[in-house]
This record gives sequence, structure tokens and C-alpha cells, in this order.
Amino acid sequence: MRLHLLDNRNLNVLLSRERHRRVRNQEAAPLDLVLKEILRKANQFVPSEAGSILLDDPVKKKEAPKFHELVFVACFGAGSSKLPGLRLPVTTGIVGATYLSGEPYLSKNVKGDKTFYAKIDQISSFRTRSVICAPIIVEQSVCGVIELINRKEKGNYSEGELKLLEIFAGYTSTLIQNVLYARKHIEMAKRDGLTALYNDRYFHIKLDQDVRYAKRNKHDVVLLFMDMDHFKEVNDEFGHLTGSHVLQDVGGILQKVVPTRGTTIARYGGDEFVIIFSQATLEEVVQVAEKICDSIKKFTFTTVPYLPKTPADPLRGRLTCSIGLASLKHHVGYELSNSNIRHLLIRKADTAMYQAKTDGKDRVSVASM
Repeated sequence: MRLHLLDNRNLNVLLSRERHRRVRNQEAAPLDLVLKEILRKANQFVPSEAGSILLDDPVKKKEAPKFHELVFVACFGAGSSKLPGLRLPVTTGIVGATYLSGEPYLSKNVKGDKTFYAKIDQISSFRTRSVICAPIIVEQSVCGVIELINRKEKGNYSEGELKLLEIFAGYTSTLIQNVLYARKHIEMAKRDGLTALYNDRYFHIKLDQDVRYAKRNKHDVVLLFMDMDHFKEVNDEFGHLTGSHVLQDVGGILQKVVPTRGTTIARYGGDEFVIIFSQATLEEVVQVAEKICDSIKKFTFTTVPYLPKTPADPLRGRLTCSIGLASLKHHVGYELSNSNIRHLLIRKADTAMYQAKTDGKDRVSVASM
């Protein structure tokens, strides 16, 4: 039994049930092995000539729910090597009917079944005679289907074998759920608990990766180091709850203002934040930094009252930020070791930030050569 699977990069995207985020990490369970084992076991208990697992596309499901698709992610049988990655509208065929209804489906003779979609047979040069299909449900939502085609040895599939396939669909759901939980914990370990930005530990890992890539390819990496002005005074006057609320708002501002492509935003500690730009020029980062300063100065932060039903007070004009920038290409160079490059880049950006404070705060300062 030879299995064919969708490549891991696209499989990771499809198996992410978090619609707004693409999954990049590979630390979680090996998804291809999970799907292979499910189809192998299903075929052992119900020997069949072919079989497939299809999952919906979470991005299309969110953006165009009426027109989203199912994607072949794991298949076996004659001609199945042509199927991984093939997309099928959820309104099409037996798998579509199973997906939309959330109910298992048995077709003992597809020739007399109006729901059957023959075009897949044309693509794979395969001849389907009978099908059993069951929905895959994750977090009470159907996310895909598992199907077996053409019962071996016996003349046809039985209702009991359809029930058995439902059990395997349940195993599939559980295994996908376990993968998602594992990924969630992995992602949480990278995040700052207060702002939900990346934490300083992950920042150092990512900076090392970006520096190594930039050094090999002679690209630039620009590091932005930011510190809130007057934060200590606000924190001392209005309390730590207000201080924490302010830092959460700052995290939200950075996520809105900073481009997502090629950037890593992290809370470095206290009221300090760092941003790695791996796909931007120094001039472009200066513009982003100035926009951050302007956004924070104009933002109306508020206090967190000590007593219930007490209105929050605005902190208009009380908080600004100072930003320092350092560029691998312009301020550090490629000759040093990776470790020394990282340390020097951080030190130069940090020094530039303190220069911005010395020059009057609420401004951007670029490192000296």
C-alpha cells in the first residue's frame, strides 16, 4: 500500500484551525505520519482499493464560506499520486455531501448515485464502483472527510463497515486536535504573557536566525529598540494595573503600525520593546519608527481605577517613546562572528535609544557608524 501526501508546508496551513495565522513551526507532531497511519489502519480493517483524507482550507472557509474547498491531503490507490493538493468545491461529490451534512455516506453503486462526481476518476485514471465516507470533526466543526473506495474481497461495503470508518474519522479528529494543542503550547512558550507579543527568549532565537541568513546572503537586518518615556512616573502614580494596561495598549499599537512581512515584534522586558526587520532598508525602518512615535504620542491611554464603577481617567499627552535603530549592513558589518554581530547590533540599537532620550525623548535616533 503506497501512500501519497500533500507536502508538509501546505499540510501545516490546512491543519491550522487558527484562521488568522499561518503555522510555521515544525516542532509539533509529524502530521504526515499521523495521516499515513490513519489510512493504513482503516485499510487494514476495511480492505479497499483506494482511499483519501480531505481537509477544508481554513483561509478560504473564513474569507469565502460559500465557495470554500476541500483539499486532498493523503491518498492511496491506483493513480492517487495525482491527487494530493487537488481542490474540490464543498458542494461537489460524495465527499462534499458528507462534509456539508456532517453525516456518514455509503454508496454501493456510484453509477446510480447522482451525488457521485466522476471527474476525479478521470484525473486519476481510476474506476470507482462504491464509496464509504465519514466526516472529520474538530472542536464541533466539520473540517474534512475520510473515504474508502471499492471494497476488496467482499462484493460491497456494509453498514457495519461504515460505522467502523466513523470510528477512524473520530481517531483522525482526536489526533488533529492533539497536534493543535501541542502547537498551541509551543506558540504560548514564545509569547509574553502580558502583551501577547513575542518574548525576549524567542527574540534572541529569531535574531540569531535572521543574522545567519543575512550574513550568508549579504542582506540587511535592522533592529529597533524602543523604551516608553515617563512610564515609571505613570506606573508609580496610578499603580501597576494601569502600567500593565498601558503596556498592553502599546503592544496593540505596534501590531497595528508595524508591517507584518519580515518583522518580529517582542517585549524585551519592563517597558522596553524590540522589533527585528529582516526585509526592509534602514530608510524604510526609520519611517516606521517615526510612525510608531507619532501613534503612541496621539494615543489616549487610560488609567485602571482602584474602585469598581469608578471611571477611568485619560492619560492624554503623558506618554511618548524613544527609539534607537541599528543596521547590520551600515553599523555592524558581516566580518564578525554571528554571536558578536547579534550582541553589537543590540548594543548599538540600545545606545541609539538612550541617545534619543538624551536628545529630548519622543524621537528616533539612528546608531553612529
